[in-house]
Amino acid sequence: MEQERNLNFDEVVERRNTDSLKYDFAVRRGKPADVLPLWVADMDFKTSSFILDALEERARHGIFGYTETREDYFEALRDWMKSHHDLDVEPQWVLKTPGVVFALAMAVKAYTEAGDYVLIQQPVYYPLTEVVQDNGRKVISSDLVPEDGTYHVDFEDFENKIKEYHVKLFMLCSPHNPVGRVWTKEELQRLAEICVRHGVIVVSDEIHEDFVYPGHKHVPFLNADERAKEFCITCTSVSKTFNLAGLQIANIIVPNQKLRRALRKQIQAAGYSQLNAFGVEACKVAYQHGEEWYRSAWKYIQENLRFMKEYLAKELPEVKVIEPEGTYLVWLDFREFGLCGEELSERIVQKARLWLDDGHIFGKTGTGFERINLATSRSTLKEALERLRRAFKE
Repeated sequence: MEQERNLNFDEVVERRNTDSLKYDFAVRRGKPADVLPLWVADMDFKTSSFILDALEERARHGIFGYTETREDYFEALRDWMKSHHDLDVEPQWVLKTPGVVFALAMAVKAYTEAGDYVLIQQPVYYPLTEVVQDNGRKVISSDLVPEDGTYHVDFEDFENKIKEYHVKLFMLCSPHNPVGRVWTKEELQRLAEICVRHGVIVVSDEIHEDFVYPGHKHVPFLNADERAKEFCITCTSVSKTFNLAGLQIANIIVPNQKLRRALRKQIQAAGYSQLNAFGVEACKVAYQHGEEWYRSAWKYIQENLRFMKEYLAKELPEVKVIEPEGTYLVWLDFREFGLCGEELSERIVQKARLWLDDGHIFGKTGTGFERINLATSRSTLKEALERLRRAFKE
């Protein structure tokens, strides 16, 4: 087997004029043209050379008709889930969708009725709120509790919200975006016990499952409780792990046949059927041959975290880093500056010329925070931090 070639993560890859959501749409979204973007969760790294080679070969074939997965696709998925997360997956459990957010929206339609409340845990990945509200349901949040520089679940409030609002569906973010928690098995078990007690279906967004810092371990919700197979839908994708979001491929694991049928019905009703031919190929090859690239990229990102923490501690100690246990997205606390949400955003965008994700979009408890994406070159990250320092110190 040839060697992995794309391991130079210091390389600055020009992404402008590639129809990149991250780089090419600042002005359209009300930002200055020269803003440096570290917001949306994709990487500035070229993906594995094994994936690129496979896609080039597929392109040379020249025919891109309706595409479906064969046994080797499932075997690659099964082996990755088993070896990395000790999760056993059966082929009939897997539904394919163009992305995790699409699957979340279909789950809302499959398992709730108009006007129902869906439970989330803010501050949380904002599309969870959007797919609930855009489908005529209501959001209720059992907010995560900040304590000692991290976040915890208020289990009493969680159960009370389920009872008070007659919740049928809970959407879990695991590992959690943006606060970076990697939930322990004990925490997941307590959530599962409450959901069993009240007949709540759990949709677990585990798209960041492969990014966990040393000392922590991702536990699939399906492994947290022996009963979870009866009420859990697990959403996974190669898009974050291998920087493939634009190829639109996700694997949704639904062991319970009744729940699987209901979800499949909504997917079909949305008019989605066959898969992106390049997404199928990329997913399969990523899980088969992407290990070295994935490990190397994650090591580089961990060094970026170390670099950022040291820089901020020395140059901008007012900004507190919420220590992440997982994901390449980091939650930064700017509240010591005493700026309101709009003032903070104005300072970062107009003075620092940075595009981060404002904390308030993750829920009202996110006000005063910003989310930064560390999956970029060290030089880009250094430039971003220098811009922050100048904007808040000079």
